[in-house]
Amino acid sequence: WQRRERREWWIHVGLICVPLVAVYLHIPAPHLSATLQKWHSAGDFFHFRGKKIFYRDSYGALGSSDVVLLLHGFPTSSYDWNKIWDPLAQRFHRVIALDFLGFGFSDKPRPHRYSIFEQASIVEAMVAHLGLSNQRLNLISHDYGDTVALELLYRSDQNRTGHLNFNSLCLTNGGTMLAFLGLLKDSSILATFLTRLTNFMIFQKGEVFGPYTQPTDAEFWDMWTSLRYNDGNLVLDSILQYINQRFQHRDRWVGALTSTHAPCKWCLGQQSPFWTTTSVTTHSWRIPPVS
Repeated sequence: WQRRERREWWIHVGLICVPLVAVYLHIPAPHLSATLQKWHSAGDFFHFRGKKIFYRDSYGALGSSDVVLLLHGFPTSSYDWNKIWDPLAQRFHRVIALDFLGFGFSDKPRPHRYSIFEQASIVEAMVAHLGLSNQRLNLISHDYGDTVALELLYRSDQNRTGHLNFNSLCLTNGGTMLAFLGLLKDSSILATFLTRLTNFMIFQKGEVFGPYTQPTDAEFWDMWTSLRYNDGNLVLDSILQYINQRFQHRDRWVGALTSTHAPCKWCLGQQSPFWTTTSVTTHSWRIPPVS
């Protein structure tokens, strides 16, 4: 009798929760703020295998021929570089950033098998689109973008067709929504369910910043808005397969970093929770010293 009563209780809970979840999933994405709209308006799109990819390309310092390419992290967008865009434009002739497929203002197809290899090909296609295939490039990457940068470095060192020409590479520490990564990377039903229930409060609590670099609420909201744009929250579990790809292709990407002749540096915030682990890892891999 108690077992039957318990089963009926769960049925009632389900009947209540299912409509609530359905309503939540149909909440429209937030409107773009004026700042985010300005970022969007200043950019452009190119097509990669039928998908629209957003990018920004600004001309800066006169008398310089240096070009810097910025690769953002998970789960945000090129807007991450907003605060340093103008200072970089004062140093470099051109400053370029893109939203990876599934991020920001780029298309977010589903179902889709997102991969680091595809994202690297998108970067190469954008560089060709901008007429920079023969230009030596300075790359600055963060988090997810670090892995894409290592695949690009591997292709460059292997002299693959369409590869980038590296002038320098700067990898910056990252890691976001830490409490969820282990659960979401396995592409299970639970991962699918959790990513669809992720809200602004969970997103804000999950992001990792130093004590002196905390974004304002408005900046957090802009990050969340860019994630929700075009239902980006519905592809998070697919994109997170990159964590498994990091393990599967570790030798390929670590090998590229340890054998390249291109100048490479790590830039790590000492207040970051990744400071100690990354310092030990880079030392054991004989990677150039942390900056």
